[in-house]
Amino acid sequence: MSVRYKRILLTGGTGFVGGYLAPAIAAAWPGAERVLLRRPGETVLRDGWRPLDAEVTDSAAIGRIVADLKPDLVLHLAAQAAIGATAEMAEATWRVNFGGTLELAHACQRACPDTTFFFVSSSEVYGWSFRDGVANEDTWLRPMNAYARAKAAAESMLPDVLPQARLIIARPFNHTGPGQDVRFVLPSLAQQIADVEAGRRPPRLELGNLEASRDFLDVRDVCAAYIAMLQSPAGPAERSVFNVASGGSWKIADLVEKFRAHARTPFEVTVDPKRLRPSDVPMAVGSAQRLQEATGWKPTIGIDAIVESLLAHWRAAGGA
Repeated sequence: MSVRYKRILLTGGTGFVGGYLAPAIAAAWPGAERVLLRRPGETVLRDGWRPLDAEVTDSAAIGRIVADLKPDLVLHLAAQAAIGATAEMAEATWRVNFGGTLELAHACQRACPDTTFFFVSSSEVYGWSFRDGVANEDTWLRPMNAYARAKAAAESMLPDVLPQARLIIARPFNHTGPGQDVRFVLPSLAQQIADVEAGRRPPRLELGNLEASRDFLDVRDVCAAYIAMLQSPAGPAERSVFNVASGGSWKIADLVEKFRAHARTPFEVTVDPKRLRPSDVPMAVGSAQRLQEATGWKPTIGIDAIVESLLAHWRAAGGA
């Protein structure tokens, strides 16, 4: 029997992953009171969720919201997520990714110390350790950028600030799908191809490191993994860390060929120096064995389906 939740608070639910996770949570726990935290000025609505507006870094506002709701499940997705932008935005990244997590955890400790706190970290926390091979949850954390360092620091902080809570930390690997920002490689590929097909740009794609090899998942599989973690029974004050990964990898150059096979117009590829990261690892692959053994979860959507869905999305969005 899966765990029941009566009052659920979701941060980051207005973003890309939130667009898929919010309806999945509502379907899994239809009888729960569900509150969506939005940044002031945001107008995004999610069916079945009551919106409340506050910055996750606003201690007073977060304290009031958590004290009023007393959630028994907190889903914390809110983050500065575009890794390539964090070099110029390091302070903002730390304020949101670490500071906002601290404020939310502190509010929970005061109002609902026994809550289930679900924190979405990142595979980026492994950093340089990817050079040693496939990463599992016991792999040494060696983050390489502000985004990853702030996530790793938040992971370390949470058990101290929430000693009574059930803490679940997810470390998802690269995931994509329709609606993801074109600052990420696969949506960028799909958008550029759709523009080429529609005659909006010359038949030349601009990409970053084509030799990098990464573990890719569909966002729907990632959300299914999150649901599986939350449905799994656990004792009080349990601490769990799970990779969400396929266990395989795709070189960007090979993915370009996948897209080429589905494209309607020929194109060439050039490397844009502005898209190259100052530091990078050749391959980043994760093991999800712990998650699979705990929940039975496995990815179900293959790379060809991912490519087709991204192209379909950008063709429709651009009128191609």
